[in-house]
Amino acid sequence: MGRTLAREEIRSRLQQISGWQLSSDGAAVERSFRFDDFSAAFAFMTRVALAAEKADHHPDWSNAWSRVDIRLTSHDAGGVTERDLALAATITGLADGRVG
Repeated sequence: MGRTLAREEIRSRLQQISGWQLSSDGAAVERSFRFDDFSAAFAFMTRVALAAEKADHHPDWSNAWSRVDIRLTSHDAGGVTERDLALAATITGLADGRVG
């Protein structure tokens, strides 16, 4: 378990991770991804699942056809930690084709 980050620190750090935002409750970071179709969305989810398993840190997420909504929080710490921001950066890299 890592230390929970302050809202100001999270917002500052998110400026370097494209598309993510602090949740309205301040307990997570969130982003929606859109793809051309369900197959592309599911392939992305598979890549994210492998990265999350490797990091031993798993997203809360949902999928509706070509959209994938992801929420990252460290449940054991009760908020956003370094692990969430690191996984957000990895996920963004996967979406942009920079990681994989």
